[in-house]
Amino acid sequence: MMNIKIIKTEQEYKNALARIEKLMNIPSGDSREDELELLSLLIEKYEDECVDVGLPDPVEAIKFRMEQADLKRKDLVSYIGSQSKVSEVLNRKRPLSLSMIRALNEGLGISAEVLLQKSESKLKECRYRLSDYPFAEMFKRGYFNSIYKKLNEAKQYAEECLEELFINSNKMKLKPCCRQSNHALGDINVLKAWQSQVLNLITNEKLQPYHSENFNESFIDRITKLSYFSEGIRFVKEALNKTGIHFVILQHLPKTYLDGACFFSLLENPVIAMTLRHDRLDNFWFTLLHELGHISNCDITKDEKEIIMDDTSTKHESDEVEDNADKFAHESFISSNVWEEKKHLLSNKTEIITLANDLGISPAIIAGRIRWEESNYTKFTELIGQGEVRKILLSDF
Repeated sequence: MMNIKIIKTEQEYKNALARIEKLMNIPSGDSREDELELLSLLIEKYEDECVDVGLPDPVEAIKFRMEQADLKRKDLVSYIGSQSKVSEVLNRKRPLSLSMIRALNEGLGISAEVLLQKSESKLKECRYRLSDYPFAEMFKRGYFNSIYKKLNEAKQYAEECLEELFINSNKMKLKPCCRQSNHALGDINVLKAWQSQVLNLITNEKLQPYHSENFNESFIDRITKLSYFSEGIRFVKEALNKTGIHFVILQHLPKTYLDGACFFSLLENPVIAMTLRHDRLDNFWFTLLHELGHISNCDITKDEKEIIMDDTSTKHESDEVEDNADKFAHESFISSNVWEEKKHLLSNKTEIITLANDLGISPAIIAGRIRWEESNYTKFTELIGQGEVRKILLSDF
């Protein structure tokens, strides 16, 4: 018989467990029964006070609740899904999704702590619902950096996928500022999803710190002169990055009407994102300089964490911020003095190309401005670079 005393140390606890294991199979009436009972009480007391036994296994908790309530596997379908999913969960071949956990917690009263395997944890309110997003299209475009390779699987864990998508934008508390008085940009949830993916794409991109003094006429001139070259748009990202500005191309999502956006990143670098919704050289260059105009005019700041989203194909009505960004774009390519002097002479393709060569910019920019000011989008279609942007750019992004 071992020397029985109150257990105070880990080693004494292990010795007691070893002793009790030897006593487990003693016959009834054995004189060592009192020792077994006393050891059991001492071990239980020590475990209550000193041993963290952890949370019960969630699958075992489900099975225990089934036994308590006399439930069959088919009774779990309303909480977990199909019978095959119930089987996969109970056989540990499928992890519980947040939607399953909510249903099991609310319907069967199983503790959220146990199901989540987190002590003192409560289920948060569902923030992202599958029906609020073009989930299938987002999955197809790689918005969800998850282990789910098939759409149906991802849909089962849609809340987790969306939580992952929004994790960085939630840290920044960015809010879209859509300054369009006469044309909606689309569903706000979808716009936020696009915005979050832009942020995720630049999260691991390390740039030098941004200094506003480097955002000067010389910098803008370098950007505009890139337009003169047939593949100049390919060097925009590098030129912006060297000044501490992120540049992202990310296609707009369904039912949104977005051309460009700008905001400051978590590390306080400006971000310019474009969708190429209109695959034309004139629209690319105008949108790019429009977003640079917002940065130059201090329409976005490091502190407010606001994102400006633009439909640059729409003229603005009494919107000073957007008007000023438009003026910045126009002036950056062609000074107002030159434009007023030359625009009346630009009646044909040859004259446009001649002026473009003199200014060292793309003729698409001049043709696009004429079309814009005259609201005549049938003119000079051969000069605007229709279909050229994606052909050149998308292989780089």
